[in-house]
Amino acid sequence: VRQYEATGGRTGHDWNGASILILHTRGRKTGDTRKFPLIYGRDGTDYLVVASRGGSPEHPGWYKNLLAHPDVKIQVRDAVLPVTARTASAAEKKRLWPTMTAEWPDYDKYQAGTTRDIPVVVLSQR
Repeated sequence: VRQYEATGGRTGHDWNGASILILHTRGRKTGDTRKFPLIYGRDGTDYLVVASRGGSPEHPGWYKNLLAHPDVKIQVRDAVLPVTARTASAAEKKRLWPTMTAEWPDYDKYQAGTTRDIPVVVLSQR
């Protein structure tokens, strides 16, 4: 995260063939700012991230933070953007999932390995 921020994403945006953004959340318990590097995709002007946690049975903490505080920021390369997060509906997920598996094919494996429905999160600019 530090290198990404320091270099405007020149270091860190491209990782293992995927595109990375930095998600800035507010802790649901502490209120502190938290930053997470996440693989992202695009759907028009929206950014997409997947709350996979590697197929864990529990949602990642950053996703729980978004549920509590959906108005957040993302950094994409050198741009810091205010966004509102929401969980894609089942119909949207069906449409958006292939976009995200094109970015990171292991998402299919993660979903197959858990009974939890792994959310796709839509980040819309405010």
